[in-house]
Amino acid sequence: MCGIAGIFHAETPKPVDPSRVERMCDALAHRGPDGAGVWTDQGVGLGHRRLSIIDLAGSPQPMHTPDGRAVIVFNGEIYNFRELRRELEQAGFTFRTSGDTEVILAAWQRWGVDCLKRLDGMFAFALFDRDKRQLFLARDRFGVKPLFYAPLSDGSIAFASELKGLLAHPQLRRRINPQAIEAYMTWGYVPDTHSILAGVEKLPAGHFWLLEQGRAPGRPQRWWDIDFTQRERGSEADLSAQLVHLLREGVRSRMVADVPLGAFLSGGVDSSGVVALMSEASSQPVQTCSIGFDVAAYDETSYARQVAAKFGADHAERIVATDDFSAIDQLAAMFDEPFADASALPTWRVCQLARERVTVALSGDGADEAFGGYRRQVFHHHEERARSILPAGLRAPLFGTLGRAWPKADWAPRPLRAKATLLALAESGEEGYARGLSVTLPDARRALYSDSFTASLEGFRGEDELIALMRAAPGRSGLDRAQYADLMFWMPGDILTKVDRTSMAVSLEAREPLLDHRLVEFAARLPEGMRVKGSTGKYLLKKSLERYLPHDILYRPKQGFVTPIAEWLRGPLAGAARGIGVSGGLAQTGFFDPQAISAMAEAHIAGRVDHSRTLWQLLMLEKSLTQLGVSG
Repeated sequence: MCGIAGIFHAETPKPVDPSRVERMCDALAHRGPDGAGVWTDQGVGLGHRRLSIIDLAGSPQPMHTPDGRAVIVFNGEIYNFRELRRELEQAGFTFRTSGDTEVILAAWQRWGVDCLKRLDGMFAFALFDRDKRQLFLARDRFGVKPLFYAPLSDGSIAFASELKGLLAHPQLRRRINPQAIEAYMTWGYVPDTHSILAGVEKLPAGHFWLLEQGRAPGRPQRWWDIDFTQRERGSEADLSAQLVHLLREGVRSRMVADVPLGAFLSGGVDSSGVVALMSEASSQPVQTCSIGFDVAAYDETSYARQVAAKFGADHAERIVATDDFSAIDQLAAMFDEPFADASALPTWRVCQLARERVTVALSGDGADEAFGGYRRQVFHHHEERARSILPAGLRAPLFGTLGRAWPKADWAPRPLRAKATLLALAESGEEGYARGLSVTLPDARRALYSDSFTASLEGFRGEDELIALMRAAPGRSGLDRAQYADLMFWMPGDILTKVDRTSMAVSLEAREPLLDHRLVEFAARLPEGMRVKGSTGKYLLKKSLERYLPHDILYRPKQGFVTPIAEWLRGPLAGAARGIGVSGGLAQTGFFDPQAISAMAEAHIAGRVDHSRTLWQLLMLEKSLTQLGVSG
């Protein structure tokens, strides 16, 4: 796991100052504390920070092919590099190292751009072919590893693993992108379709960009997509057997490392399943790590202990106080862009604990998206059935009227919290799903914006991108389209960004075995009833893990990391809530109405309404903008 950065002059190959690339890499030192290197040629410079995982001493970067034709900087892991190496050796290639980086170079020489389809892994890399004068930028299928880029005023294109690498370049303009603010206020993160800074972009997941000196840059191209239009056939037992085989392969392939390796263990289905399969594949006790909370309602450590004991894991846990909010400034600096998923704090804490014991940790991320495990997906599946029965002309006025009249009752038992469901049923499936996934809804956002900011958006709405993505999704059903949106939009922007930044902040490599692409492609082909059955999401996954895990682990209500931001913003962070938009980066933009924010904060502090998620968004946005030193 590493950090990469570089500069490329496409149309006019100007000299690249190596010290400039070095400064960009120095900003990424946390991603790679074990080594650094810079290489420059006419019109190109590549830089690397290394976290040694495989071939600890033998694979320094930037790395060249033996003939010097190609050079690469690479962030990630290729899990099938040994199989590819054998195939390439049979084709006549020789290797000087025992790692995966040199395999990518040989694969490029053998197959060109098509090498990507042969790579099983998480990666972002930049490869320069000196004969063709081409720069090949690529990102893995799901966007596990990030890659930012920006065209600069001198005609060059700069790129880096994190925004802070680009910020180290003196020509990067620090001007806010208004659409990114709208997208952030919609979702609680800046999706891969935007960057908080105007002019900066992110290479999308499953895309590559081939640039050639002497030619104007084109646009990135998709090299992988997931297809929900096909269906697997077979009995439940047959499908379960195939699933278990794929699960085993996904876990075992990610256990290859020349450094200590362990796992995050929350006590939920996904991380417990990963630990079970790691234990099956290992002759040594698996090292597991859990974070607990000092309030029982938020704590899951008893379940994690139960799983660790069952598989004889070498288990460590740490209890975090529920008033653990002192590090939010560090959190804002970690992400660069505003990021309001409050579970980032406990995720960072479990990464810190894991790094004390291991250098690589396996997680359970990706299963909910792939197998239909989120409650919103289960609800959407059933809502789509209701939509198919009632015509839109009847459904919209009926459910719209009921939804607007129904009181908002976050405090009530779940069956009585019908307002969101009724309002969703009044809309199309795509609009309803976007509503359920949004943190702050359109009317609430517009009430917070200044008139000038609303005008600057020119009609852009954060939801529109997700709605368009779902409508164009390669799927048969509403559940297919919802899962496609979660895998291609939500997951890279929120879940994978959270894990990448918090793990890399402590120089820990996090691996996601449940995002093995063969496993996810198989899940996409499962009949809907094998994904969602009744009120049970991840149906086949849970049934398949019954041979490993007890019933109370598999079928207890989903919890996840819960952070008490509502209590914080009424208590120790009430002053911070009252100060949002009064001074600092947010006030300087002129994008928001300070009086509207103040009224929202006071209503929340008084306990009249729960505005915690929106206030947390605004607080993290303010801290991010202040640290970036940007203006409107």
